[in-house]
Amino acid sequence: MMSLVSAALLTGAGAPPSPPSDAADDPFVWLEDWTGPRAMQWVEAENKATVAAFQNDPRYAGYYRDALAIASAKDRIAMPMLIHGRVYNFWRDADHPLGIWRHTSEADYATDAPHWTTVLDLDALSKAEGRKWVWKGATILDPEERLALLNLSDGGEDAVTLREFDLETGQFVKGGFDIPTSKQNVDWLDKDTLLIARDWGADQHGGTMTKSGYPFVAKALKRGAPLAAAQEIYRGDAGDQVGTYPMVLADGSGNRAAFLYRGVTFFGNETYLVTDDGVKKLPLPTRSQLQGMVEGQVLIQTSEIWASGGVSVPAGALAAVPLKALQSGAVLKPQILFAPTARQSIDGVTATKGHVILAINDNVRGRVQVLTPGTAGWTSKPVALPDNATISIASATDKDDKAYLAVAGFLAPTTLWAMDAGDPKPVQVKAMPARFDAAGLVVEQFEATSTDGTRIPYFIVHRKDMKKDGSTPTIMTAYGGFEVPMTPSYAAITGKLWLERGNSFVLANIRGGGEFGPAWHEAGLKTKRQIIYDDFAAVAQDIFTRKLSSPKKFGIYGGSNGGLLMGVEFNQHPDLWNGVVIQVPLLDMIRYEQIAAGASWVDEYGSVSVPEEKAFLETISPYANIRKGVAYPTPYIWTTTKDDRVGPQHARKFAARLKDYGLPYHFYEDTAGGHSGDADIEQGARLQAMQMVYFSQRLEGE
Repeated sequence: MMSLVSAALLTGAGAPPSPPSDAADDPFVWLEDWTGPRAMQWVEAENKATVAAFQNDPRYAGYYRDALAIASAKDRIAMPMLIHGRVYNFWRDADHPLGIWRHTSEADYATDAPHWTTVLDLDALSKAEGRKWVWKGATILDPEERLALLNLSDGGEDAVTLREFDLETGQFVKGGFDIPTSKQNVDWLDKDTLLIARDWGADQHGGTMTKSGYPFVAKALKRGAPLAAAQEIYRGDAGDQVGTYPMVLADGSGNRAAFLYRGVTFFGNETYLVTDDGVKKLPLPTRSQLQGMVEGQVLIQTSEIWASGGVSVPAGALAAVPLKALQSGAVLKPQILFAPTARQSIDGVTATKGHVILAINDNVRGRVQVLTPGTAGWTSKPVALPDNATISIASATDKDDKAYLAVAGFLAPTTLWAMDAGDPKPVQVKAMPARFDAAGLVVEQFEATSTDGTRIPYFIVHRKDMKKDGSTPTIMTAYGGFEVPMTPSYAAITGKLWLERGNSFVLANIRGGGEFGPAWHEAGLKTKRQIIYDDFAAVAQDIFTRKLSSPKKFGIYGGSNGGLLMGVEFNQHPDLWNGVVIQVPLLDMIRYEQIAAGASWVDEYGSVSVPEEKAFLETISPYANIRKGVAYPTPYIWTTTKDDRVGPQHARKFAARLKDYGLPYHFYEDTAGGHSGDADIEQGARLQAMQMVYFSQRLEGE
């Protein structure tokens, strides 16, 4: 089961630009004024009505209480980060709603009740500084692992402040790196030098951010030097859809190299090696990613066929090339480490000191392999772990071969397994207690037939004794974009608030996602996108044919790109759903390139500057296709003011048009939380409870 926002990997961007002149025929373009007073007054009025509709429902208090208790439970698994010979963990609970960063020893972590040392208290820091600092991770200096750059966001935006922190003293470094807020990407070149891509302001060439709000100029910043003294090492182009990103790879054998990505498009990049003589473009596929390094072998994941040195690496594969070959400019002869079948995809790649841990999806079920380099080539060894689950790599380190793996299923609470990649025999070391009563529940996987005959798999979680008469309230989610897979997970709040009431949950593995690799994604790109929406509707119709539910008892939800999916389904099949939750969505696909990071997603959706693509976008744009007089189900649209990725503008305008047409709706805009809507645990519990009240009202009745 999915979290509140079913998936939201659309990456960050800057504040939205001013609306262009062609917005004159849009009566609600004024709602694109991100934090303008008129727009915010409108939001305040809408929020008041929606809060009354949901929070005054007698079910809300119990839903909120249960959601908050689950989110803040102290017996959750403290997910590990292996750093500096210790186990670090970022933790939120009722006492620390913004969270604390803490550590303990590896031996103590293995006990039932570890003794943690708090490194940083974000609630205390926020109070002292008058901000609402939201944790966005840490960039650790390798190989020493003593210094870290903390990524702190004010209120949950993608824009972050970078502050240097000493892991030994547990203090911010006095006079250390303190980089002001921007959409920025950073890595350590060495302990006294950062590679940074950020908003440097205007220079003699113009600005330094792309239209979508990403930085395209990378510079080296020396310790003690002001930002103005940073030395430019690479400049992309303002017309790039994404931006430029530094990355430093190191391995346990002492090899180290710095790279730069230039995101020309969302899926197509150029990769550069940073050398003392400048940057050197590498002959790598445009649709590929560096995934780590082990024993001087650089790991490369491909999303397209790569022919080099007489070797043809298939799309969706993992390959390795020597770092020395990249440095010398020799012809690359990649070694194929993993080549997927038609029903497989890579889910995660992590290097340890001497091995590579590979997590894959096999017909939407998790599998793990350990890959090992040797004089005779690479070898592969399967890892025995529970079946019918999602398996992710929780943490690993290149200092040794230790790793932790997380395993979860729809009805199986998350467990944590410790493993030595040199002798991969995982041992369960942590288990989250059950958060809902799963007795009598079962999981089944079926396939629906889409409009082109393709079989679309989906999971349904339901009571074993469910009457197959269409009477069971059911909610379904999917994502369908950006090669992002949707896999089984243990969503405790959904289980407690929905499944325990005898209801059902569905996860649809529609095209556009990454469940079956690049081809599954590419089937729905740009003008081919209608097939994604057909897949989703086909799954619902298959469920109704099996009498597992019926339109009157059926609700759907999705976030971000999944919010666009919901908007399209709301328009195209209003008769199939009685509840639609549209979360942090894209909805105005005619103007999406003008809003927040929209210009970066042209590779996925197409552009209105291309006549054929514009014509298609006009047919699916939810905002453009609302019609007066149609019997739509009353939707619930929610977003956040702090979302500087997709932006709240889409949701606002969609709700305003519904209101203008006299159509019923609920709209809510939280003022914090960014694109993921989780600035703190209270916000997450509130949004979960309001959403579940909505579904209860629509599908179970008042």
